[in-house]
Amino acid sequence: MSRIEVTDLSKCFGTKTVLDHVSFQVEDGEFLSILGPSGCGKTTILRILIGLLEPTTGTIRKDGADITSVSPDQRGMGIVFQNYALFENMTVLKNVEYALRFRKETKGQARETAENLIRRVGLWEQRDKKPGKLSGGQQQRVAIARTLALKPDMILFDEPMSALDVDTRLALRKELKDIQKEFGTTMVYITHDQEEAFAMSDRIMVMEEGKIHQIGTPEEIVEKPADDYVRRFVLENLQIKVDSLSRFIRAEEKR
Repeated sequence: MSRIEVTDLSKCFGTKTVLDHVSFQVEDGEFLSILGPSGCGKTTILRILIGLLEPTTGTIRKDGADITSVSPDQRGMGIVFQNYALFENMTVLKNVEYALRFRKETKGQARETAENLIRRVGLWEQRDKKPGKLSGGQQQRVAIARTLALKPDMILFDEPMSALDVDTRLALRKELKDIQKEFGTTMVYITHDQEEAFAMSDRIMVMEEGKIHQIGTPEEIVEKPADDYVRRFVLENLQIKVDSLSRFIRAEEKR
């Protein structure tokens, strides 16, 4: 059974259609990237999945149960935002511990759970610092640890690395893949970066103007692009990045 099954999902704001009858599935333990330019509807999908927006049409099933109208706190999902959304007046430890203290089943182990996760994401030395004293990459690690603390079945990522420098993005990519393997968590990742999607994903969902053009593994998209849009937006842009890197490597080798 799929972890998530989305059927005929649409979202309109007035006369503007942001999502146009999209359907897809996310398998248990899968890393699915939703790839597309700004305004294509990918963040709208994320907000509907987590329950922050209601769809105009369509249904969402999780583990076979209809959750289309279920409240966000009952969906078993966590979300990591681009802007971290941390409590600026709290330390790293208190940020991770905070939500655990409001659940009967986690309240007693809140401090221990938070400490273990802070160690896991490499922030033990920063545990008593507040977010303003951390780098962007460190703040994003706190956000990830805070989300993991509640043991969600799925984690949704809304372009979490777009504001980070290249070295930090590369380190966090590896961290996310390691976390996925360690915790077995299903992940849905929003990005506009072709190379990022290809580096991290089990499958990629390519979108434009509220519609899905193709869903497939990175290999399937390379070997059999569904149409000219996929060929242009994904493969040609990816090739440009590869060519640029190759030129740099060749120049370095000649020195």
